[in-house]
Amino acid sequence: MITTLTGALGLSAHDSVFWIPLAFSLLLLVTVTALVLLDGVDVGVGCLLMFAPLGLRQTMIRRLNPWRDANELWLFLVIGLFLAVFPGAWTEVFKHLYLPLSLLSLGVILRTISFEFRVRAPGTLQGFFIRTFSWGSWLTAIAHGVLLSRIVASYEVGSSYVLLSIFLAACAVAGYALLGSSALAMQTTGALQHQAILWARGATRWVAAGLVCVAASLAATNTGVFWKWMDVLGGETFSLLWGVLLASFVMLELLLRRMHHPRSAIRVLPFILASLIMTLGLIGLAYSFFPYIVLDTITLWDAAVSAPMLRFALGSTLMIMPVALGFNSWAYRGFFRQIH
Repeated sequence: MITTLTGALGLSAHDSVFWIPLAFSLLLLVTVTALVLLDGVDVGVGCLLMFAPLGLRQTMIRRLNPWRDANELWLFLVIGLFLAVFPGAWTEVFKHLYLPLSLLSLGVILRTISFEFRVRAPGTLQGFFIRTFSWGSWLTAIAHGVLLSRIVASYEVGSSYVLLSIFLAACAVAGYALLGSSALAMQTTGALQHQAILWARGATRWVAAGLVCVAASLAATNTGVFWKWMDVLGGETFSLLWGVLLASFVMLELLLRRMHHPRSAIRVLPFILASLIMTLGLIGLAYSFFPYIVLDTITLWDAAVSAPMLRFALGSTLMIMPVALGFNSWAYRGFFRQIH
């Protein structure tokens, strides 16, 4: 594939104009994955607060305190990388994603303000800010689902695409609920753990349906994507990847039924499997679109800045990323230690 790309672009594989956008696309995928997994835990917990008994809500939201601020960093990194390195695609993307991006902004603002105000608010207002945090989490999850549906549908419009957006919005809420509930089930015991297991088992079915829907929509609307899956990737590899996903869902369901087992390994594995499922979904989506940012319209190299700016962006990123990773590692140092 690399040989084909370099030939089509008239570049050498060793040319910085070729490999720096490629490196940034990989970095963007890693950053988006970190955003979905790490920020997804507190988005999921926030969504579940709406269904939680009143007595459990304070315990649930307190579980987010050690790393809540660290999660905000990933969203800024994703936006910053995209704007700095691929500005040529921003206008095209923004004009089609104005509504979900506006919902996402509102959700992030509500979540951030509510979480910070809750810490300082008197007891009489605690419940209000917890509910506002939950509303912001729902807006964020729904916005991600609508974003996904618009991207998968190549920004087409029509009643069928509206239904796709509604369905994938529900699946996105379920995906984040799965991450949040499996993290809660891993870290807690008693009534909260029991409730988290029930939530996780319910969300698993929706996540599986969402992955199938995304794959079917991509294959039905774009023959080039289907060709990449079957010819470039190979039917055997494609079947293997779906086999891994199916096995992960089956193992997740079986483990959730045994979550009350005292061994910590049993309690950690559902969260790891949920993270693996979400990661494989993102990798599959990125592979389906590569080398395009806007499918069949704008490639990585079409959208990238000039060569001098690419080198400047690479140097800046090499300085910023270790700091970002260090800060997040420090914030998350107790994530698995909370298991008891």
